[in-house]
Amino acid sequence: MTRTVLPPPAEAMAWWDHRRYACDLAQVGQVRRDLADDLAEFDSDVVDSVQLCAAELAANAVKYAPGGWFSRALAMPTPSTLWLAIIDEGCGVGLPCIPSDRTTDEWEVAEGQRGLLLVDALAKAWGHYPVGPGSVNLGIGVWATFVLEPDQVPVGLGGLIMSR
Repeated sequence: MTRTVLPPPAEAMAWWDHRRYACDLAQVGQVRRDLADDLAEFDSDVVDSVQLCAAELAANAVKYAPGGWFSRALAMPTPSTLWLAIIDEGCGVGLPCIPSDRTTDEWEVAEGQRGLLLVDALAKAWGHYPVGPGSVNLGIGVWATFVLEPDQVPVGLGGLIMSR
């Protein structure tokens, strides 16, 4: 499992249209439903993992970009990789990370910051990238990749997949 600063894929064999949501926790359920629709023909275990990671990343977007919007991006850069990103309009209050200075006892009573632990456990890799040219901060994208076995991918998938 890796965490790194890495831009979105420049090319992909399949792209789903981006979806935009208001920064409201009530929208997290809609993110999950949209992914269920968009990935309906994929293996259910893959869909479950992607939905859980997307929900955690969306909740973080709501927390760090209140009152704005966040978007979901989804692509297959290769036949064996599904790429998910949640992009917020945050103001750079910090970069996503798993707290490394907590003891086991502190983790047991902590009320937050567990979402990235789930992403770290379920995704092959995850990371982030700045949104905006040069030093212009228009938000942050947090991405995760998932391994796909050949039998988990629908036949004939490719190009731009319009969801609505």
